[in-house]
Amino acid sequence: METRLLGPAAVERAAEYAAVVSAVEDAFAADARGDAQMPAKSYVDLPQYNGDFRSMPAYLDARGGDGDGWDAAAVKWVNVHPDNPREHGLPTVMGTVIYSDPETAVPLALMDGTELTRRRTGAAAAVATKYLAVEDATSMGIVGAGVQSYAQLEAVSQVRPIEEAVVADHNEEKTAEFAEHFGDRFDVRGGSIEEAASCDVLSTVTPVEEPIVHSVGEHTHVNAIGADAAGKHEIADAVLTDAKIVIDDYEQCTHSGEINVPWAAGVLGDEDIHAELGEVVAGERPGRESSDRATVFDSTGLAIQDVAAAHVVYERAVEAGLGEGFELVDTEV
Repeated sequence: METRLLGPAAVERAAEYAAVVSAVEDAFAADARGDAQMPAKSYVDLPQYNGDFRSMPAYLDARGGDGDGWDAAAVKWVNVHPDNPREHGLPTVMGTVIYSDPETAVPLALMDGTELTRRRTGAAAAVATKYLAVEDATSMGIVGAGVQSYAQLEAVSQVRPIEEAVVADHNEEKTAEFAEHFGDRFDVRGGSIEEAASCDVLSTVTPVEEPIVHSVGEHTHVNAIGADAAGKHEIADAVLTDAKIVIDDYEQCTHSGEINVPWAAGVLGDEDIHAELGEVVAGERPGRESSDRATVFDSTGLAIQDVAAAHVVYERAVEAGLGEGFELVDTEV
């Protein structure tokens, strides 16, 4: 049986945002139902290279009670090397995904995980926005104009009628590139962090360790994306303590998510966490309520999101004839 090799261009073509958002939503619901297996993310630290590797395996059964749907398994091998762009002309984050048939364990595809990671991260923010933002959200602020900022606007605009985007970044060239990219679809302009944070929806996508967002709009929904390691912290404690906080995973968020610093300091505790996103998607806990002011989604990134996105990519790639087939498994047994 052939394994399909899917490079960045094929993944980009196959990972249509609406489909990925829908699949990631299914993944969160399956996790809340207990229909997923997701061992803890494991790390290989490489301080001599100022980087690390992370292994993220998962199995996901999105068939639900009626048995209709799909199940899938995958593992992502991903790195974070901050010196790569400057010293090697490579992305900070790269990944490779092995997508396997759960029934036979045949590796169905070997695919680029870098673009897949960008899109599934945007999709998680979109799912959170769907359940936590005001229904008529038309403005979106983005702090940080790197590659993830593009996925945030693309994905969030699938679930809310976004018309205006305010981008805050100290790099004017990146801000201009972002505005040019989306200029024919949204009213995009550069602005201050305060202006971005006053929008209906805010996504923060920076690696800072000192908070840069000190206030948000009265009913703003915040997707806190940048914190992915202990010590990182984008949103001021005062904003977090006043908000309804929804997390993607308890262990990951308290260790390395946006809440990790105030959590370690005792500023936040269990009583300050409203729910995991899967509980909200599955209807076990409420999303936005009429009495809510600001809401915050703490996103660390889960392997089930990768499995869901990889499922979309593989199915669409097969349908469209994308990628190249090669023999990885010897079927002569």
